[in-house]
Amino acid sequence: MTEPEPLTSRQQAIVPIAAFAAEGNLAKLDTALEQGLDAGLTINDTKEILVQVYAYAGFPRSLNALGTLMSVVETRKARGVTDEIGKLPSHPLPKGDALLSTGTANQTQLAGGVVQGPLFDFAPAIDEFLKTHLFGDIFSRDNLSWHDREIATLAMLAVLPGAEPQLQAHIAIAMNLGLTPEQLTSVITGLKQLVNQASAERAQTALNQHLEHQPYNQE
Repeated sequence: MTEPEPLTSRQQAIVPIAAFAAEGNLAKLDTALEQGLDAGLTINDTKEILVQVYAYAGFPRSLNALGTLMSVVETRKARGVTDEIGKLPSHPLPKGDALLSTGTANQTQLAGGVVQGPLFDFAPAIDEFLKTHLFGDIFSRDNLSWHDREIATLAMLAVLPGAEPQLQAHIAIAMNLGLTPEQLTSVITGLKQLVNQASAERAQTALNQHLEHQPYNQE
């Protein structure tokens, strides 16, 4: 039996960045961005996290967060700090029917099965938007790993009261991708120490509920 790998300092830095961006706390985001760039996040890594915020907290907070990042990068450059730009997506994003097909495949792989239900039958537009915009447009951008995207997603959802069902769903996705309870506990610890107690409690409750119904067996 091998011990699970701990989150890297770079991955741990994703937690407060994603949380403060989704919360709209730009003063604390400024500090978190500085620390994240120092911890090894590239500029493009960080852009990807902040663009993804729009899917969970809306365009206004995503745009404000990106503006904060731009300011941080410019300030660091003026101080003589040269931050790594980082990678762009390795291939063009699909369009039209191909985007829907790719997004559906990504969603199915992330969730570990086909996602369907009465809500999507009742409002098929939201089903299509999830598949095309979130799992197609965003999760097809391969310059940020799905592990990193899920760490960011959990932090975003944890700071949004009322998003507990979605937080529960993404705990399941994270574990389906191979993130361990120990690694998710590190995310929760980051929320508790760097963000706020309430967000940590929401994430801990979601993890506990998931493990209660689907106990984790490390082989």
